[in-house]
Amino acid sequence: MAITAVVLAGGPPDDVAHTQPGAPNKAFVRIAGKALVTRTIEALRSSASIGRIIVVAPVGSHDDPALAGSDERRPDGIKIRDSLRNGLTNLPPDDIVLVSASDLPILDAASIDDFVTHALALDPDIGYGCIERRIHMAAFPNVPHTWAHLREGTYCGGGFIAIKPRVMPHLELFIESLGAARKNPLRLAGLFGWDVLARFAFRRLSIAAAERRASQILGAKARAVISPYPQTGVNVDRVADIALSEELLRK
Repeated sequence: MAITAVVLAGGPPDDVAHTQPGAPNKAFVRIAGKALVTRTIEALRSSASIGRIIVVAPVGSHDDPALAGSDERRPDGIKIRDSLRNGLTNLPPDDIVLVSASDLPILDAASIDDFVTHALALDPDIGYGCIERRIHMAAFPNVPHTWAHLREGTYCGGGFIAIKPRVMPHLELFIESLGAARKNPLRLAGLFGWDVLARFAFRRLSIAAAERRASQILGAKARAVISPYPQTGVNVDRVADIALSEELLRK
């Protein structure tokens, strides 16, 4: 079954965008002669699992050739949750949608098909893509990540989430709560629970326990979608990542 993909290519210019004058944001920075968002769109288009492609980007960029492979362009928002809401508006509320970052330079059809297959099998309200450290390090030891240590292993986030549009109001409430609590340990404990924080600190928190707590907080079925394809987690966050991505593409 082919599903809809929403590519988040919004936001203001950052240090990566400033390396190429005129780029609205980093999604439009060219890597080996091709914009990051173009590479992401082309990979999605090559996947049998993806049908419609919606790109959320600054209004002034909607006629940019970098977005030519998409089916629809929608305006971005001030915050990422605004852009996500714009991308999901008027989509079937109970259909799983693939939400993709726009800065995935080595994304390919196999990694997309695998993620969609697992997401559809799990049937979550929201599924968070992640990659195990040993898988990532075996392929891309020079690509840095922020790692979370769980009982089953060490993981980083990937560039995909799977979401049913009807969950968006729940997700927005959680994002607001997390933003308010992120610098206050007591409020974080109130949000996640002392038991969860303690188990995470001592690397005893299991994926299943994390899923249960996330589901309770969101009021929706949350699942980890673990990918064996580390390219779903290779993105461009820093200026140094441009040269690193170009090296990976040459290989």
